[in-house]
Amino acid sequence: MLDKDHAPNLLFNGPEWTFELLEDARDAIEQIALEDLGLDVYPNQIEIISAEQMLDAYSCVGLPLMYHHWSFGKHFARDEALYRTGRQGLAYEIVINSNPCISYNMEENTMAMQTLVMAHAAFGHNHFFKNNYLFRQWTDADGIQDYLAFAKNYIAACEERYGLDAVEEILDAAHALQSQGVFRYGRPPKPTAAEQEAMQRVRDGYESAQTLLEIWTDNTLGKDKSEAFRDEPYSSRRKAMNLPQENVLYFLEKHSPVLEGWQREILRIVRMLAQYFYPQKQTKVMNEGCATFVHYYIINKLYDQGRITQGALMEMMHSHTNVVLQPEFDDPRFSGLNPYALGFAMMQDIRRICQNPTDEDREWFPEFAGDPDWRKVMRDAWENYRDESFIQQFLSPHLIRQFKLFALADDETQPNLVVSQIHNRAGYKAIRRALAKQYDLAYLEPDIQVTDADLKGDRELKLTHTVRDGIHLQDENREEVLLHLRRLWGYEVSLDAVELQVSS
Repeated sequence: MLDKDHAPNLLFNGPEWTFELLEDARDAIEQIALEDLGLDVYPNQIEIISAEQMLDAYSCVGLPLMYHHWSFGKHFARDEALYRTGRQGLAYEIVINSNPCISYNMEENTMAMQTLVMAHAAFGHNHFFKNNYLFRQWTDADGIQDYLAFAKNYIAACEERYGLDAVEEILDAAHALQSQGVFRYGRPPKPTAAEQEAMQRVRDGYESAQTLLEIWTDNTLGKDKSEAFRDEPYSSRRKAMNLPQENVLYFLEKHSPVLEGWQREILRIVRMLAQYFYPQKQTKVMNEGCATFVHYYIINKLYDQGRITQGALMEMMHSHTNVVLQPEFDDPRFSGLNPYALGFAMMQDIRRICQNPTDEDREWFPEFAGDPDWRKVMRDAWENYRDESFIQQFLSPHLIRQFKLFALADDETQPNLVVSQIHNRAGYKAIRRALAKQYDLAYLEPDIQVTDADLKGDRELKLTHTVRDGIHLQDENREEVLLHLRRLWGYEVSLDAVELQVSS
């Protein structure tokens, strides 16, 4: 039997990495990813960064060329203090949804870990970013780096012209409303041709950010919009302003009576970045499950091919096991379901159902149970689902038993918790439905919409919070956010709560 630790085609045989070894490993990973798994990826840009640079990337939500804001510095100071005192580790990598796909790998990683994270991020996450329908429809991987450069330069020009305090005040308010600055159900409106042309000239270097700032400030964006709705009745006014409006930042950008043009553009920048991250909030289980399955498959394939040693494989598997660990409910580390554990287990289970289905599997998943092309089934799932629908469609009774899942009755009138669903036919469906609901942002985030703004009269901005399951907003946070809303609107802002009526 060939000793794989001394095989002639080993990619590496030691902990130290070099750029030549990284390139060889990347090529070997790429061959398996593209030719065996059939992945479709953006070109890769892999960068090696220090611990301090990784902390800096943490503070700027992982994006290169991020604009400056005090909150990023606060996050950096907190994370650095925790890291230096040994109370927090750092990620082995950060990956950016862009074209080319940018991966930041830690320079402290061993060669084995560099191989693992390249398989995980540069090919697993990369494939998911490029092919999942949410990322295709809602993000612009080709343009995000140019837009970040534009945003950073534009905000810097605003700081120079209007002062740090004035810009920071707008950014503080916009960040407070960031979760209410996305389009959840309708496609985001595209910039006008003039706006696109102006921004493109800045990106191409023909105009400076200062010039664009002057264009925005002098444009009609900064003018008082009350004239447009002076004589319109309630219904016509709401129609003209596209009310109700779920994207609060977008409404403020377009209709605030007090904001100047440059302030409106800052709101646009913040909401554009919020929209960019929105698909990631809906696909945490799937995205990490995809990347973890890909790296697990590839490192085992590399070992089978004699390209890595037993020691390297054991080091990788040690890290993999830690990532997919699911602590028991009475473990001090328990904080709910680990998205890596659930995602990876579901990917492995899909492969099992395709290759070795039971009678139960054939009953629950007749569409793909026994399908010999498990790779195609997996790629179809990665492409066409988000966490909520993926769990609803693919979580099997086998996994429900393995994770020991059950459902509790949600009844505030009862003094004690009651187990309402267990491992039986009706229970499996109810548990799957209840778990899927926990990943549905429609239930996780408050539904707050702009419902009226009488620009002819008192100019009060009226918002409505649709309350689900009796869960109201926290009073303290509600008042703080309303302060930011009043700053951006310039007049009184009210927020009413309306209980969601569910027909029986």
